[in-house]
Amino acid sequence: MATDSVTRRPRREFLKTVGRTAGGVGLAALAGSARATPEALQSAIRQVTGDSALRRGRVKLSIPPLVENGNSVEISVAVESPMTATDYVKSIHVFTEKNPLPNVISVYLGPRAGRARVTTRTRLADSQKVLAVAEMSDGSYWSDSAEVIVTLAACLEDLI
Repeated sequence: MATDSVTRRPRREFLKTVGRTAGGVGLAALAGSARATPEALQSAIRQVTGDSALRRGRVKLSIPPLVENGNSVEISVAVESPMTATDYVKSIHVFTEKNPLPNVISVYLGPRAGRARVTTRTRLADSQKVLAVAEMSDGSYWSDSAEVIVTLAACLEDLI
């Protein structure tokens, strides 16, 4: 078994201690900014869309309006598109208003995907707005949003 020459502890114990210490520092740093803000949400959307206009329509976001437990929430996004070589969905992005990181998922598609539909599960930190954005092959951006009420929050339990 390898040992650390400074403390004479087994290497595995040394690495566990370092990991716990670094993790504690990381959690302490996150505690001050554990939730995103509406400004962070808008900034994350701008990183995807740039200066392009965000239009409503063509995107259907399906998420339960009332969630008992935010640890595993099903989200489904479908985009109206023929998915042909000249008219297809390039990407689908899901954003949340109050999670620690506003960009939940980004999925990149092409015309050979067949249909523009994504289903996943995510954690929701609190009751909040969820937004889905689709980038089309012509450079336009379409969106849909939904308000979700979460009775038991996720993402922040370890910070309390």
